[in-house]
Amino acid sequence: MTIAIFVGSLLGAMTIGMPIAYALLISGIALMLYVDVFDAQIVAQNVINGADSFPLMAVPFFMLAGEIMNTGGLSKRIVNVALAAVGHVKGGLGYVAILAACVLSALSGSAIADAAALAALLVPMMTQAGHDKARAGGLIAASGIIGPIIPPSIGFVIFGVIANVSITKLFLAGLVPGLLIGVGLAVAWWWEVRKETLVTPPRKSAADLLGALREGVWALVLPLIIIFGLKFGVFTPTESAVVAAVYSLFVAVFVYRELKITELYAVFVTAAKTTAVVMFLVAAAIVSAYVLTISEVALTLVDLLQPFMGNQTLLLLAMMILVVIVGTAMDMTPTILILTPILMPVVKEAGIDPVYFGVLFIVNNAIGLITPPVGTVLNVVAGVARIDMEDLMKAVWPFMIAQLVVLGLMIVFPQLVTWPARLIGG
Repeated sequence: MTIAIFVGSLLGAMTIGMPIAYALLISGIALMLYVDVFDAQIVAQNVINGADSFPLMAVPFFMLAGEIMNTGGLSKRIVNVALAAVGHVKGGLGYVAILAACVLSALSGSAIADAAALAALLVPMMTQAGHDKARAGGLIAASGIIGPIIPPSIGFVIFGVIANVSITKLFLAGLVPGLLIGVGLAVAWWWEVRKETLVTPPRKSAADLLGALREGVWALVLPLIIIFGLKFGVFTPTESAVVAAVYSLFVAVFVYRELKITELYAVFVTAAKTTAVVMFLVAAAIVSAYVLTISEVALTLVDLLQPFMGNQTLLLLAMMILVVIVGTAMDMTPTILILTPILMPVVKEAGIDPVYFGVLFIVNNAIGLITPPVGTVLNVVAGVARIDMEDLMKAVWPFMIAQLVVLGLMIVFPQLVTWPARLIGG
């Protein structure tokens, strides 16, 4: 009954158009009233404590880094490097989108920022080359969701805070799975474009490639700084966000000189507005997490999943199916905030590595960003590239299926995640 009260009040509040943060507060208060522990002071204290977290300081800085990257020319130069490297092969612009998405993921950690940048830069070029516009948009939307998987990742930060799991370990464990998602997209793209009649750009000369690398080296070096800094303990994940923001600002203003001092105010305001939404969601979700804990909802879920507890693969499949279903109706951040405190007791009870589960969970939530009908990244790409939403939803399916296949392989073969994580993380 407690689960029904929580889910019913949450969905009811969302149905009448209430913002998700307020819906989370309402559902938490409804559950508190049901178990007879309501106290306004407890609600206020949990809201304040939810946002008062040092690791969550990474969120505004990663948001700021993403805004600076798109405004200051870093995204454009990364795309130019990818164009020079693989733009000449059949369907090369699609591979450019995937390659650029993998690199951009290591700069901002935001799927929306990456997808918006790639859609603005590449969809017109892909359409001019003969690609179906909706298919091009579907690939870019699917490529954008690599952002929350390859470190740094805002999703990993939020999950690590809520689940009390090392964010550094999550970052390092997400690197190879993110690249595997990219490989899966490349295979799906090859299959989709094999019969298209395309205008293939000429192969770039070695001089052109070196020129693009020389122009883009300032942007390309940032992922290496972050990964090596985390690997060798030079800075924490929160500090890596500050490094990303300051480095991007320096390059955009003083090296590429595409971001004017007069434009900084608008960039900071945009990043602050996006951060405020995320932080309020986190703060509101802590209230729900607190009530779910004291009402022992997790124990009820453990009992429901008891038939799967003896087989970790089946248990993970069951939980991932649940996340896929929730992801069709809810954005990534609320899904993480709602399901993490419910599923983590099950994960611990079953003896599953929490870092391994965290990677699967974030990959699944990232795929939810392109799952119709709510998919946030789908909406962003449709708006930026001016593609009909219905056409885009049809075009994204082959790429989403490829990503779900990769996720399934990571569930059946945990070594795809755990072995690289041990190798990279030491």
